[in-house]
Amino acid sequence: MAETARHTVRLTAHFERNLEQIEAFLWETEAPHAFDALLDELTDTVIPNLGRFPHMGRVFPARPARSVETTNGIERLEAQFNDIANEGDQLLDYVMSNYLLLYAKIHTVVCLLSIGHHRQLSFDLANHWPS
Repeated sequence: MAETARHTVRLTAHFERNLEQIEAFLWETEAPHAFDALLDELTDTVIPNLGRFPHMGRVFPARPARSVETTNGIERLEAQFNDIANEGDQLLDYVMSNYLLLYAKIHTVVCLLSIGHHRQLSFDLANHWPS
């Protein structure tokens, strides 16, 4: 098997904020060890693999949207990406064990844009009920 060209993997400020939010979320759910496991998975597996195989994720905008809000959000994201993208650049997502990672492959750079734990998106109903 031929060696695949290496791509530089960069973390965006937004991605780093997401990591801080995940860490806080995992502390609240009394699973702080899970954050260390996430960092290990990112540094030992995901980042090296994206450096070698930047197309291993799914093309993000190709997934069907199931709501008006999602459709609008994807259109805004695509418009922003298309302002900076060149031919061959792609916006992709990668499903990890408990996380969804959004990244952009731009020429020879992979930019990690966003990450979220699958349980982070929840509704805080307690704050919506009248006292």
